[in-house]
Amino acid sequence: MDRIKEKIATYKADAESWQEKYDELKEQFKQLESDNIEKENEIKSLNVKNEQLDSQAEKLEQELSELKRSVEDSSILKTNNENFNKRNEQLETDLEETDAKLKEAVEKLREADLHSEQLERKLAALEKENITMDEKNEELTGKYEEAKRELDEIAASLENL
Repeated sequence: MDRIKEKIATYKADAESWQEKYDELKEQFKQLESDNIEKENEIKSLNVKNEQLDSQAEKLEQELSELKRSVEDSSILKTNNENFNKRNEQLETDLEETDAKLKEAVEKLREADLHSEQLERKLAALEKENITMDEKNEELTGKYEEAKRELDEIAASLENL
């Protein structure tokens, strides 16, 4: 009977030991369940954050593509602006050259006008001189005719003699 009591005492000790292990494991199980719930909550929280970050990432990608388009448009506008500036500079240069040519032409025209006025004065003087010469020519022609007539008369009277 002692043996049975020993066995019963051993079984009791084993049962108590198993009960303690059971309690420990039950406590560990509860702790693990609690940890699991915390982890699930953390996962849910991280999923929400992940969705928010995905949403933000999409918005940022859209903004980035809009900014890229803006940069491309800006680049095109910059190129167009540079082309317009070059064309404007070319036109300004052409304008300056044309202005210089115009000033030169105006100066030549002024000189030509002065020369034309001088020539008109000379022409008027020459016409006046021509009229004077024509008058002298007529006068001299008249004197010549008279002198010729007198000479013819003298020659005729000499012939008659």
